[in-house]
Order: sequence, then C-alpha cells, then structure tokens
Amino acid sequence: MTDQPTPALELMADQDGERLDQFLARRLDGASRNQARHLIDDGLVRIDGSLERPAYKLSFGDLVAIYPREAGPVEDAAEIELRIVYEDEHLAVIDKPAGLTVHPAPGETQPTLIAAVLNRWPEVLKIADGEAEADPLRPGLVHRLDRDTTGLLMIAKTADALRSLRDQLRERTMDKRYLAVTVGAPDPPAGLIDAPIGRDPADPRRMAILDRARPSQTGYETVERFSDASLLECKLITGRTHQIRVHLAAVGHPIAGDAMYGLRTPLIERQALHARQLTIRHPATDEPLTLEADPPADFRSLLDHLREGELLLGDQPGPNAQRGSTDNVKRQSRSASRSSRRKGRRRTQHIR
Repeated sequence: MTDQPTPALELMADQDGERLDQFLARRLDGASRNQARHLIDDGLVRIDGSLERPAYKLSFGDLVAIYPREAGPVEDAAEIELRIVYEDEHLAVIDKPAGLTVHPAPGETQPTLIAAVLNRWPEVLKIADGEAEADPLRPGLVHRLDRDTTGLLMIAKTADALRSLRDQLRERTMDKRYLAVTVGAPDPPAGLIDAPIGRDPADPRRMAILDRARPSQTGYETVERFSDASLLECKLITGRTHQIRVHLAAVGHPIAGDAMYGLRTPLIERQALHARQLTIRHPATDEPLTLEADPPADFRSLLDHLREGELLLGDQPGPNAQRGSTDNVKRQSRSASRSSRRKGRRRTQHIR
C-alpha cells in the first residue's frame, strides 16, 4: 500500500455555505483568493479526502486538508533547442515540439521545457521575488501544454508580464485556437461543448466530466472532413487540464492517437492536437498581438494520409469513451442540427 502524503495543515469549516476559496483566503494568513484557487487547482486541497472546485460550498464541520507542494530545487538549466516565434524584453512565445514535458513532475527523468527556459532566459528566476502568484519551481510559465501537444506556449520574462498574461487567461480575453484531428465527424459540424471537468476520482492521471467540477467550454468548427476523421479548429473558452481532449472524447469524437481518452492510430504516434494561434494584449503596450505556428511534420503527414483516403482506425472498432454521456449528446445534436443549420447558428452541447 502506498503511503499517503501528510497534510501541512487541517482546518475545520466553521459555517455552512461558504465557498472553498473564500474559506481558505479567510483562514490562511496573508493568502488571497487567487492564491487559494491555485492551491485548489493544483490538487493540494481536499475536503474530507475529496478534491473539489474553488466554488464548492462547505458545510459546517467539513475537514479541509492543505497539502504541501513537492519539495525540491529549481530544475537545472539544460541546453535544449527552442523554436522562438516571438520575443521581446517582456515575453517570449515558443513553438513547443511533441515529447517535451513543460515542467518537472513525479516520474519525469528528462530535462523539461523549464530547463530550456532557464538556460536561455535565466532572468526569469527573479520573477518569484516580485510576484506572489509565481511558482518558483516553474519560473516564467504562463500556461501549459500536454507533453505530446505541440504549438504556441508563452513565457513571461518579468513579474508584470506574468501578472498581465495570467489576468488575461482568467478574464478570458485571450484567444487560443487549436487544430485537432478527431475520430469521425461531429454533428453539428460547429458548436460549443459545455461540460464541467474535474480530476477523475478513479484515476488521478485523467480528467473527466463530473457534475461537481469546474465549468468548462470548448468551441469547435469543422475545417475538413475525411473518410473516418475530421480536422477541427477548437477555441478554448476556459482552460482546464486536458480540456479539448476530454470534451471531444465525451461527445464521441476523441482526438486521433490519444491513447488516454480514445484510440491509437498507426498514422500518428501521439494525440493530433496543435496550438496553432494565439491572440493576446501585449503586457507592456496593451496592443493586440496575434501569433501563429504551422503544425509539425507528423501532423501534416497525418493529414496527407487522410486526404489520400487512408482510414484513421483501419479495422479497429469505434471509440467507446464515456459511452452514456456520448449517446445523450449525440441524440441532442441530431435533433438540433437540422434547425441549427437552417438558422446558421452554432449548437451548444451540454453533457449531463
């Protein structure tokens, strides 16, 4: 049996109906609600042993346990080639390759993107000195991409830039567009998936659609159709862990090559997901800045094979991820797709 970590602090809820993030901000000396949310989002807070969202309403007597972050030094700098899409004295945007983990995690033995950032921009180590929300073990990191997801990733070089870019993420004024190749074709071809996402209680490595989880929304539009696959452009409205992968799997169209939420394919060795376009307000000038990165060679090769008529799945059976939710969403989509096409509107798919 694996030893469970020991909480750094345990608190008892002293009133009914208070939000979890408000409770932590009130009871932890010097903590803001944003800092409380970071603790919750990073899985460091449990209520009677369960992970909950920041808006969770406590009941009198609930035991709130706060766990420490993993101790350890900042990762050593390492010389890893980075493709720089944009750079100035305030921020840098890179085109992350597949196979590169963004930051250190349990079980990770290879240098991560943070090691490359420290090698190229050692000044980011100073950010934590002037920014309370900065994680000293992940200096300059504004957001994350999964290990095998490619594309645009922002690095803040100053505390002011980090604060501005994270505010844009929280306020949803940042526009992030992804390309994804999916199994099958979504119906309707364009829409909004609105379903709360939280940590899968059966497997902490996965995320899942849960009733009491954080609100999550993904917009999508079909760009190209193939025999048994589609190329979609997805827009992140919220930014949850694995969000696009979980949402597309939940509506019955997992991302090609995504072994965690769908099926492998011989046409690509990873999930076919690429962060293609990013629009922000520059943290120093407030001027709009739009950046783009073309998909890498394996993604382009996948599209070439599909355009030539090759089957994504071959003789494999179709996906069965989250079958109950998928079937419900499909029925809702079919009944609304005809009217949505007539009206020229996008359909919102609510998963319940």
